[in-house]
Amino acid sequence: MAVLCASTSAIVSSSSSVSERHSFGSLRKTIPSNQSPFLGFFPVVALSKPSSVRTTTLSFSKRDFRVCCQDLSLVAENERWMFDESEAGGPDIWNNTWYPKAKDHVNTKKPWYIVDATDKILGRLASTIAVHIRGKNLPTYTPSVDMGAFVIVVNAEKVAVSGKKRTQKLYRRHSGRPGGMKVETFNQLQQRIPERIVEHAVRGMLPKGRLGRALFNHLKVYKGPDHPHEAQKPIELPIRDKRIQK
Repeated sequence: MAVLCASTSAIVSSSSSVSERHSFGSLRKTIPSNQSPFLGFFPVVALSKPSSVRTTTLSFSKRDFRVCCQDLSLVAENERWMFDESEAGGPDIWNNTWYPKAKDHVNTKKPWYIVDATDKILGRLASTIAVHIRGKNLPTYTPSVDMGAFVIVVNAEKVAVSGKKRTQKLYRRHSGRPGGMKVETFNQLQQRIPERIVEHAVRGMLPKGRLGRALFNHLKVYKGPDHPHEAQKPIELPIRDKRIQK
């Protein structure tokens, strides 16, 4: 049986590959025989050096391994290129995990949603908005990529809270100077800047860092029923939580 090996890091010379094939013959005898033509990943050092030099305490990286197959005739024709040395320096052929490309998350192609915050519980509304901004509702969700949509919130001054949060929930901000702490209740902030209440709740549910700051720009909060995004043709935000309405 012919033994074919393909390097995952660099194309080796023909002289070195021949010696490695011969030395691999003794290494293959220790492998239990099975019906699969794929033998596994073997270190380049173990293939090229004699058995007296081989040790089990060596540490190898992924680039130090070769992919070996017993018989090329047992491999499908459309997969034989993976065992060809001419493709050894090519792309990663063993990692099939899908990862979004730049064309998969273009901002101009993302959907726009709109939600009326009238009498909706603040926390449940913010969590639903954060899910759609991050794209967690999509099968293509990737934690490190902006895959979500844009969300428009209208009537932000009519958002509701449960219990005694109108008087007990506090919002703090600091000017950066000694004694510059400013504290106000939910009622006070709702009368002054109602949009900031929704923005503060959603921001806390987004990632902290560069990605979170970019995702926060997808949130558009407005006081009253009007908004300047009619050209984007927003659709109604799907809400499954029946407890979101007060």
